[in-house]
Amino acid sequence: MQAVLRTKGLLSLPSNPKPRGFNPPPQGLSHRFSPLNPLKPKNLSGFSLSLDGCQKFHGFVTKPHVIGQKNRTFHICKAKAAAAADGQPVFGEIESPKFMGIEITTLKKIIPLGLMFFCILFNYTILRDTKDVLVVTAKGSSAEIIPFLKTWVNLPMAIGFMLLYTKLANVLSKQALFYTVIVPFIGFFGAFGFVLYPLSNYFHPTALADKLLAMLGPRFLGPLAIMRIWSFCLFYVMAELWGSVVVSVLFWGLANQITTVEEAKRFYPLFGLGANVALIFSGRTVKYFSNMRKNLGPGVDGWAISLKAMMSIVVLMGLTICALYWWVNQNAPLPTRSKKKKEKPKMGTMESLKFLVSKRYIRDLATLVVAYGISINLVEVTWKSKLKAQFPSPNEYSSFMGDFSTATGIATFTMMLLSQWIFDKYGWGTAAKITPTVLLLTGVGFFSLILFGDPLAPVLTKFGMTPLLAAVYVGAMQNIFSKSAKYSLFDPCKEMAYIPLDEDTKVKGKAAIDVVCNPLGKSGGALIQQFMILTFGSLANSTPYLGGVLLVIVLAWLGAARSLDTQFTALRREEEIEKEMEIAAVKIPVVAENENGNGSLVGGSALNPTGGDSTTTSSETSSPRNA
Repeated sequence: MQAVLRTKGLLSLPSNPKPRGFNPPPQGLSHRFSPLNPLKPKNLSGFSLSLDGCQKFHGFVTKPHVIGQKNRTFHICKAKAAAAADGQPVFGEIESPKFMGIEITTLKKIIPLGLMFFCILFNYTILRDTKDVLVVTAKGSSAEIIPFLKTWVNLPMAIGFMLLYTKLANVLSKQALFYTVIVPFIGFFGAFGFVLYPLSNYFHPTALADKLLAMLGPRFLGPLAIMRIWSFCLFYVMAELWGSVVVSVLFWGLANQITTVEEAKRFYPLFGLGANVALIFSGRTVKYFSNMRKNLGPGVDGWAISLKAMMSIVVLMGLTICALYWWVNQNAPLPTRSKKKKEKPKMGTMESLKFLVSKRYIRDLATLVVAYGISINLVEVTWKSKLKAQFPSPNEYSSFMGDFSTATGIATFTMMLLSQWIFDKYGWGTAAKITPTVLLLTGVGFFSLILFGDPLAPVLTKFGMTPLLAAVYVGAMQNIFSKSAKYSLFDPCKEMAYIPLDEDTKVKGKAAIDVVCNPLGKSGGALIQQFMILTFGSLANSTPYLGGVLLVIVLAWLGAARSLDTQFTALRREEEIEKEMEIAAVKIPVVAENENGNGSLVGGSALNPTGGDSTTTSSETSSPRNA
């Protein structure tokens, strides 16, 4: 690589200059940039040296004489792409109006999308907190219902919904599909608050569930509770589907449809921060309406009133989402896209498993995904069982969950701001190990308080807490810190791990992990808990074994993260060496200005394959040095 001389002005030339029909007078650079020259550019502030051999400045310049090609000149044409990349208007183009440095057409898309995302996440937090209150605190139910509910009700309904969605997508327009999907959600949540919940005592088969429970024993409390409170379980599933369907399918489908890649890079991270702001506000809303019962008279069902108020907000936010979607379709311009589509490999379950087993790098990455799903599931259900014991009233339970959501939003928002500093200072390996380390430390504390709470009772009493309340607080801290670390560090680490892979491994690995590992991580913890409950009789009896399983899984997670860090670092180093070798193989000829003000070519032989009068340039330029 030829050295670049420090001169007054540097101008990179194309590596393969082509003659043009226009030949200006054969004078030197000093003439071309003189005040009398009509071809002189009005502003030279745009000069920059680019490594691809094409200058980025706005003006009209002609190429100096090349040695051995006398009386011939070459025109250097500015690239529109380079000008556009620098943010400058190109000749013949009208710059679109801007507000605070952002184009108005972009704001017409980003502002409504941001408001939609806020409303969707606001609703999701209310629904997520409410669904747990309903199924955990209901009479004849407990937290043991959750593993069975996720496996045998939620998963089949999610699969059925996606099959129905695929059929509808083939026959409906995008606008009609959006309204067809979201309106039933809004209608159901409104009907549940005002009709289904108040009348639930009339159509829940309580007597039948009691008879079956007496026959089968307490270990079947969870499965029988699904039948006992089926309308609450339906609410639970619809709330879960709101998160996966409305957030993932409807919102991100719309966002990816109307935004460009550059807009996405700039504004999608802001959506993540806005989501946590929604989490904070919705948590406060849940707590406010959960405390309404304190101002009600005796005999009044405070939870029913709180539920009506929260479902009214959900319906109002849902209608706002529909209005924003209508406005976007009427006013936001669609970007032009290439019609060529990239084909993704379609991998079945068995093909995905074979691919996962064959690659150590992908195996370690898959271990991270599965381990997180199982670990958070094991702790969350156990924690919710203790939460019900501490707060048996639906309003108290819901009020605590409101505080929990607010704290999660604040912690995640803070961690997102700190994540860039963590990546820069400590690197990928440390960032990837933070989430399992947090889960391990808080998990040890949580299960220790459950198993050895009685000996610690005198110490905890001095702090005004019982072992049960301490376990609830430690479990809440574990969930808060684990989820904030997951959103801000674990997810970015997982996506970054794909970057240094070759294209085939990258695409197939992601497809395999999406097909196998995500469902396995989500349902793996539920299946383990079901086995423990049916084997040992209850969730409380299986707590010591769940703690042991959690320890083994998190240690395997840390081992996979350490192994992946070594491989990731090696691949990144290999990639950097290859880039340096590619750069070293490129020769960049530059034009330097000599003492007389004329332009001369550094390393002219690079552009002089036919030879020429090399003695002329040797007196004007320095000899090239290898980089």
